[in-house]
Amino acid sequence: MPRSSVGLVSKAFAVYAKDLRLELRSRYALNAILMFGVTTLVVVSFSLGQAGLPSKLLAALFWIIMFFSAMSGLSHVFVREEEAGTALVLKLRAEPDAIYWGKLIFNFTLLAIMTVIITPMFFIFTDAPTGNLLAFTIVLLLGVIGLCGATTVIAAIIAKVAVKGALFAVLSFPVLVVLLLLLVGASTKVFDGKPLAEIYTEIQGLVAYCVVMITASVLLFKFVWLE
Repeated sequence: MPRSSVGLVSKAFAVYAKDLRLELRSRYALNAILMFGVTTLVVVSFSLGQAGLPSKLLAALFWIIMFFSAMSGLSHVFVREEEAGTALVLKLRAEPDAIYWGKLIFNFTLLAIMTVIITPMFFIFTDAPTGNLLAFTIVLLLGVIGLCGATTVIAAIIAKVAVKGALFAVLSFPVLVVLLLLLVGASTKVFDGKPLAEIYTEIQGLVAYCVVMITASVLLFKFVWLE
């Protein structure tokens, strides 16, 4: 591996490790994501009941919970740097590419933890079909990557403004609407018991979205971060 790539990986890991240590001390973002996800899931499941929910409604509910849970905590990765006054130090100590990858992996870790907790609860509370778990796991993994890929760079954009929470959701929704439509379509087919081959088009779309979004974010992040 070239020396520059080794340096990028080690610096990105250092940024990731720093954020993980700070999060383990405060647990602010993790608690916000988990509390929102669990509360929303419980309220929705008790309001609608368990029996006979259509596949499309189940898919839409699951990804609405995932979307708003992501909105409640993923912006904190850059907001914390601005509020603590450490953003300038980070700019001087690490390249933008290393910072972006470290923050992206940190956000992925947060959302993955929330997903591991929320997903089994969703199947229990809503009695969603469990006969196609492999296909659902693939859709879920691509959904988490897509959510983190799109929202990490938006978190960097809104970190310096006053109304951070509202602006994060407002800016994220237009970027994420295509991803959410693909995820709801793929999840509906999964809950209907369609084989993996029949959701291949949606999976291709999700892979393309993740690649395009992360590539564009890597290219744009330097200008957003150093502005």
